Amino acid sequence: MCVARLILAMLFLFFSCSAFAQDMIEYVNRQDRFSMHGPGEPEIRAISYTSEYGVEFPANIYTYENGPTHYSLTVVDYTDAKRIHSERSNITSADDGSLYWAVDVLASIAYAASNIRKRGGEVTYDAWHYIQRVEGHQLQITNADQSRTYAGIYLHESRLYIAEATVPKTAPPPTFFQQSLTLLDDEGTEVHYNYIHSPRLRIGGG
Repeated sequence: MCVARLILAMLFLFFSCSAFAQDMIEYVNRQDRFSMHGPGEPEIRAISYTSEYGVEFPANIYTYENGPTHYSLTVVDYTDAKRIHSERSNITSADDGSLYWAVDVLASIAYAASNIRKRGGEVTYDAWHYIQRVEGHQLQITNADQSRTYAGIYLHESRLYIAEATVPKTAPPPTFFQQSLTLLDDEGTEVHYNYIHSPRLRIGGG
């Protein structure tokens, strides 16, 4: 009896995910260098993203709403971090000749993950992760209302990608949304590495 119930549950999950995937469309954005599948065209909003050092960076949020299910991708542009840091109003003598701008970028994955954890809920998965051999971090959280949030955070060529999906308690995991994030190069081509690509910056040395 228990085996039969388990099989039925697995079949339900499989067909639910299959139907969900069929409703997805691919969205490509060459400016922020990514493609992703979502339930329709995203709503796009430009924001200022506050970094760990309190510096404002330009960012775009791509949002999808599908009933009680919420999807979003935040792309933070750190490519001009050195100049933006040099012009910040809270600069002090300790910043003279410093590499705080580089630390701000390199620590951005950990900082974004920390902000997600601070929202509350039970963290059920919290680990290093990668896509296309680009390293990042992945989180899964059960919220107070028993909805579940799945997040993936990646830093590639000084752009931070924060993908989040929140689904109701009874919904299947948003696997297709999570796994569809594809990073692109400046020509709009999917990036491929034959090694683990860690966030790297040429810092110091003038």
